[in-house]
Amino acid sequence: MPHISIISSSVRKERNSHRVALFFKKYIEENHLASVEILDLNEYSFPIFDERLWLQEAPLPSAIQFSEKIKSSSGVIIVTPEYNGGYPASLKNAVDILYNEWRRKPVAISTVSDGIFGGTQVITSLQFSLWKIRACTVPAMFPVPKAQEVFDENGVPADPDGVHKRAKVFLSELLWHIEANNRMQVYTNP
Repeated sequence: MPHISIISSSVRKERNSHRVALFFKKYIEENHLASVEILDLNEYSFPIFDERLWLQEAPLPSAIQFSEKIKSSSGVIIVTPEYNGGYPASLKNAVDILYNEWRRKPVAISTVSDGIFGGTQVITSLQFSLWKIRACTVPAMFPVPKAQEVFDENGVPADPDGVHKRAKVFLSELLWHIEANNRMQVYTNP
């Protein structure tokens, strides 16, 4: 069974994007799609990026733990809010501190906003950063406009049927890429 890590990117108080991370965790567990965990960047409290983890003389234990969790994940879901057309510094730190851990890692992106566009303006900048470090971004999005109305604080959707239908398509794409990645390991790691 694959293992999926969900990165909850916002470190703000009253963050709406965390609701989406909670939803995905419950949905994946209830449908027995994979083992799953949330990597909450609010709990990691990474300092401002100054060097990649593997080059640090005295890396934080939390950074080493985060690295191991990404490395051992079959795939990653990044749930990120949009701040002024970009993604939060907390996520940029988490992406940049690692490098080899992202290589060929299937990554699906869910963008979130409290406005009507669902954070879709952030997708290209985040995808570009992930491409540069050789992550395999999944060509499916899960934008969530007006997240505070779509999910309650526990990740329960107001319209379960509609949200579950979209989640099924999104997660099917991620799981397909995880399976394809597993099959290709035979050819890339003799």
